[in-house]
Amino acid sequence: MSSYVIPPVNLIGRGCVKSIGREAAKFQARRALVIASFGAVGEAQAALVASILKDSGVETVPFCRVMPNPTVAVVDEGLALYRSSGCDLLVAVGGGSAMDAAKGIGLLASNGGRIADYEGEDKAGKALPPFIAIATTAGTGSEVTQFAVISDEEHNKLTLVDRYLAPNVSVNDPEMMASMPPALTAATGMDALTHAVEAYVSRNSGPVTDAQAWKAIQLVAKNLPLAVRDGTDMNARENMCCASFLAGAAFNNAGLGLVHAMSHPLGGHCNLPHGLCNALLLPVVCRFNTTLETLGRFSDIAVALGVGRSWRAERDNAEVGLEALFSLNRSLGLPKGLRELGVRKEDLPLLAERTMEEAIGRPNPRKYDKRDVLRLYEEAY
Repeated sequence: MSSYVIPPVNLIGRGCVKSIGREAAKFQARRALVIASFGAVGEAQAALVASILKDSGVETVPFCRVMPNPTVAVVDEGLALYRSSGCDLLVAVGGGSAMDAAKGIGLLASNGGRIADYEGEDKAGKALPPFIAIATTAGTGSEVTQFAVISDEEHNKLTLVDRYLAPNVSVNDPEMMASMPPALTAATGMDALTHAVEAYVSRNSGPVTDAQAWKAIQLVAKNLPLAVRDGTDMNARENMCCASFLAGAAFNNAGLGLVHAMSHPLGGHCNLPHGLCNALLLPVVCRFNTTLETLGRFSDIAVALGVGRSWRAERDNAEVGLEALFSLNRSLGLPKGLRELGVRKEDLPLLAERTMEEAIGRPNPRKYDKRDVLRLYEEAY
């Protein structure tokens, strides 16, 4: 028997963010903690959410303190504000960092203890408070997933997996993403692509997740370059919303793999954006994962990317698909390697050690050891 986890309500399309007041009213909420990123952008997003909720009679308390790679300290600060303000609803607005911080706050609000107590799988005993997640980037998929990643004081990323972490309502409104700059659009879009590819080749994949992942890959290949080139292209933005949602739903149930197992310590130790780490690692890891057993899968991926052909041999399709992944990074103007991100080569052995501790890599289609991981870091360098 297999289970399938996804939020019970998912709003997708232009203007759908205006419906959050109606959804909040269904929870009979009185006061919402609105979790957003630090700075003017996050404050503006929190203010927009507050104005919508006010019309439905829901008061709001802003918490615009989230930085990339959210920390235990931020979660604790948000939890204190949630409790002292008498909140009974969580609303996250932003990218994956805001979502993860909100999940951490909700987890502790309902279950108590410390974030470290919940590292791993299925550690929560109680549901989170009602939780609405509004995505402002098309990539993380965090608005639909049962995953959260929080950094501790030593910059180690703690991965939490629990069905209680999935929001009650997810919102993917392309109008909330129109102001994303090209670099952020590219990095978050490649994050969505990584989710879809890893879900498709995962040991835990199945017909439902295969369908979601394959379509997500196709949508990213067709629409991410358009969204990067013209952020006001709302058709491309909306299609990227769908891609991110589908990829999130796919990996939420099929799992991920070695790209994310390597990306987590890299992003945590070097304080780098998660999507950008995934983008640089994805082609390298896919090449490693291409074996006789996975040729069919990577041939399918090549077709979804628009470069594979039904009449071509699987091996040939897989090869052109791998080249397409490298080419996509180049066409989006992303850095050529980890060196350009300021990663120190002497840190790679430590990152390889930490990768081996990442349970998120278990569904990877090919087994790996520390020497394999170090070599892959060096290839991506």
